[in-house]
Parts: sequence; C-alpha cells; structure tokens
Amino acid sequence: MPLAIVLMAVGFNFVNGFINGYYLGSLATIRFIGGITLFILGLFINWQSDTILIHLRKPGETGYVIPATGFFKLISCPNHFGEIVEWFGFALMTWCSPALAFAIWTLVNLMPRALHHHKWYKETFPEYPVKRKALIPFIL
Repeated sequence: MPLAIVLMAVGFNFVNGFINGYYLGSLATIRFIGGITLFILGLFINWQSDTILIHLRKPGETGYVIPATGFFKLISCPNHFGEIVEWFGFALMTWCSPALAFAIWTLVNLMPRALHHHKWYKETFPEYPVKRKALIPFIL
C-alpha cells in the first residue's frame, strides 16, 4: 500500500475524530458527562473481561477453566454486561432515538445469551459459584 494512502487515511481520521470530538465536547451537560462515564466504565469492563478470557489457559493447557477474577467474581458474562453498559451510556450521552434503539437491541441480543451461558455453567460445573449471577451483579 502506498505511504500516501496511509497518510491520507490517518489525516482523515484525525480531522474526523477532532471535529466529532469537538462537537460532542460542546454538549458537556450532566447527561453527556454521565453517559460518557457509563460508556468508559462499560468499555473497561468489556476489555478487562475479554482479556481475562483470552488468558485463562496457559500455553499447552487444555480443558475448561472457570474465570474467577475481575467482574467474573460477580457475574458469568461481564463482557456482555460491559457492552450493554457501553451502549446505554452512549444512548444517554447522545440522547437520540437511534442510539437508544441500538442499546435496547444490544440488551435484547445479549441477555438471552448470558442467561444461556450461566445455565450451562451451572449444569456443567458442580463447583460453579452459587452466588454468581448471569448478567447484572447481585440482580440477574
């Protein structure tokens, strides 16, 4: 790939990100700040959970390992929980119906998957933590 194309792509994304960031920054209301805080919290939970899952087994190790760190101490699917929190935070931050529709779609898509995973864990592993919930800490 020619270097000029790479530099144009970087330049475009820099300008696009700055313009959108500048605009969104001008919306710094309590709702916006709360939404971006939720988005960042959800992103952190999602990334942390995925990192834990990726590093569950040591090289050459086989078999299933039950995650026991991070938000996995509280729920079976913190990666799903984090993604749901992200998109509801985004919906709050932007305060628009398409973002809310996407957040609801994410919830409706990931909740049944989390409930199914949780049920499978409980049926497959007798030692699975009894107090661990499926998707929402202390609730569901």
